[in-house]
Amino acid sequence: MAKKDDTVKKDEVFAAKTPPPDMPDDVGAIDRLPVVIHAQYIRDLSFENPNAPMPLKKAEGEPNISIEFGMDARKVDVDGFSNSYEVVLNVTAKATKGEMVTFIVEIEYGMMVTVDDVPEEKIHPLLLIEMPNYMFPYVRQIVSDVTQKAGYMPLLLAPVNFKALYRKRFGGPSVQQHERGANKAKETENA
Repeated sequence: MAKKDDTVKKDEVFAAKTPPPDMPDDVGAIDRLPVVIHAQYIRDLSFENPNAPMPLKKAEGEPNISIEFGMDARKVDVDGFSNSYEVVLNVTAKATKGEMVTFIVEIEYGMMVTVDDVPEEKIHPLLLIEMPNYMFPYVRQIVSDVTQKAGYMPLLLAPVNFKALYRKRFGGPSVQQHERGANKAKETENA
């Protein structure tokens, strides 16, 4: 007797029109994402090669590279949309060899978004953690391309923990005390 083949072919999985009968109807159902991305763009891009062509001639030693990140968000008016924001990811990379500056690259990369159905207290972290996560691959590629086109090895930015940067910037005791005070004020108003 031939053994039945229980394997499922890849084409059969994607070709299935209806879910299996034992699967609940709402599995995998996503009405919509809470963020609409309207645009992504370079707000400002600067590359400085102040000592060219000297750094390009001298190949000895690796440069020391310092990288700084910053995130910012502000509310903006977008026709037909409420709760719209511009989120900006700032990256500055400075390469030095000893006292000599090899290059400086600075980029401000922006994104226009509308946030919908997100509790007020979660909007700020959403804008300054999740949106930079979406923007980072584009910024990384731009920085890599610019440094390579300037005659250097491409600068490949390592992945960034935007949640840790957010906590470092906003998670201090003064912010927590401010939030507790705001919550107490809301409780007093509701009483």
